[in-house]
Amino acid sequence: MGAPFLITIATMALFSSLAIASDPSPVQDFCVAINNPKTAVFVNGKICKDPKVVNANDFFFHGFNIPGNTNNPVGSNVTRVLVDNLPGLNTFGISLARIDFAPYGVNTPHTHPRATEVIFAVEGTLAASFVTSNPPNNMKNRLFTKVLNPGDVFVFPQGLVHFIQNLGKTKALAFSAFSSQNPGVNTIANVVFGTEPPISLGVLTKAFQVDKKVIDALEAQFS
Repeated sequence: MGAPFLITIATMALFSSLAIASDPSPVQDFCVAINNPKTAVFVNGKICKDPKVVNANDFFFHGFNIPGNTNNPVGSNVTRVLVDNLPGLNTFGISLARIDFAPYGVNTPHTHPRATEVIFAVEGTLAASFVTSNPPNNMKNRLFTKVLNPGDVFVFPQGLVHFIQNLGKTKALAFSAFSSQNPGVNTIANVVFGTEPPISLGVLTKAFQVDKKVIDALEAQFS
């Protein structure tokens, strides 16, 4: 086997390894680098428990069968099973949620910045929808909607705005799985109108192209 051939193989192997190398996906909003370990408090995930003291309860969560309280303005409730309440999920890149709906309730528009979501309809009739990110050349964002009946499955791509509506006059139930132990959630209404300090009225009125009185009313609702 000649030297040129070996060099070619070695070069291909080097570039191949560089192509698949990357930082791990983030599982929190930010992790500011710091040089002083005494003041470091977060890692990208959770610090691991000593294996010698791990027990079965670390991998167990109770209560996923209990319906959430949907007596609220949007008529829905999300029960999350994340690494914070099921420590054994740490490093596995998965988590779950139970979504309960009152009649005609809505799981309002939101995003999960760190996870793709798969929804499984269990009870009732649901409309699951997501919106594409901004397309080029002034094209319109596309809305994808599918009516789900018990047994149906639908997927929301990572980071895209999505929402779920109960179309029926009876309660509805769905379960979701996420490709992150901590998918995060940005509820659009809260993010835009419920911040502290608030986003300036000038920015909001231009963004939504509405009268200042409309923005005032929305901020009052979410503050």
